[in-house]
Amino acid sequence: MRLLVATCTVDYVGRLTAHLPEATRLILFKADGSVSIHADDRAYKPLNWMSPPCFTNEVSTGEQKVITVENKAGERLVITISEVIHNSNHELGIDPGLVKDGVEAHLQELLAEHVETFGKNWHLVRREFPTAIGPVDLLCKDDQNQTVAVEIKRRGEIDGVEQLTRYLELLNRDPLLAPVKGVFAAQEIKPQAKVLAEDRGIRCVVIDYDSLRGMDRKDERLF
Repeated sequence: MRLLVATCTVDYVGRLTAHLPEATRLILFKADGSVSIHADDRAYKPLNWMSPPCFTNEVSTGEQKVITVENKAGERLVITISEVIHNSNHELGIDPGLVKDGVEAHLQELLAEHVETFGKNWHLVRREFPTAIGPVDLLCKDDQNQTVAVEIKRRGEIDGVEQLTRYLELLNRDPLLAPVKGVFAAQEIKPQAKVLAEDRGIRCVVIDYDSLRGMDRKDERLF
């Protein structure tokens, strides 16, 4: 990984355009080719980024350095640097990835086998669908053949909604997948997380773990 702290402007040119005025920022260049730009006021989300596969070109013009990151769709992230404050490279090695607890892992496995839990005629595309910022628990197609990203938690809280939001922003940049909807599934969803999810157009689904495991016997219920 390369860490570059620099005073820069950033322009994103593609289906949408965006401009970041000059400021000091952290720019991350990862081994997979992805590039992300970060401010000092948020822990979970870059200001802008380019996902792999993409190609980086650096050109020095007088006192300025211009870094252009371009993907196969022709979208470009243009970083114009006026001052370099820090520039270093680091070998991080292979990361083992996030290990879910037993219940979350089993929930994912069960829901992959029973995607009809989310709706009739749904089907699974892939478990642990890879992205540049981590794997999506389940990538599915609904009854309208629209792509749906499903994030699964034992307890649904705001950080889980934020995680799914990041996945959706990334997946919706892929013209082969977009538009991508989101489903936030958990055994219990906190009220604040539900409000945030619904505000962002994400559907919330409360999962009955015992029923999925075939342990909920309706004939033994009192009510």
